[in-house]
Amino acid sequence: MSGQGAKNWYIIDGYLPYKGKVEGEIFEGHEAIMILNCQEEDAEVRMDIFYEDREPDRDILIPVQAERVKCIRMDRPEDIGGIALDRQLQYSLRFRSDKNVIIQYGRMDIAQPNLAYIGMMGYSE
Repeated sequence: MSGQGAKNWYIIDGYLPYKGKVEGEIFEGHEAIMILNCQEEDAEVRMDIFYEDREPDRDILIPVQAERVKCIRMDRPEDIGGIALDRQLQYSLRFRSDKNVIIQYGRMDIAQPNLAYIGMMGYSE
């Protein structure tokens, strides 16, 4: 990875967790993608969603302003081109950008009383 990021990124372990909330807390089960654009120009990022049992959803446009971070909640169709992902089903993501960006993934899983937050960098090339 050079030049403050890469143009192609992959998140393989997409699995939108149980939605419920922890009683008395603000935590809600979700997944999020964070895209950091350190460049001095806006980035045009395109996301593809791959599934086990159907054709992918392709070319979902995600504009990211210059020198900004953009957070995308995978449980909010308005963030991902109107696509409503099913919960607790496997999917994978591919991102293609016209500028070098950095992409990180996070999951808040509240299916157990002690919670679990997973954060990881995507694979880039």
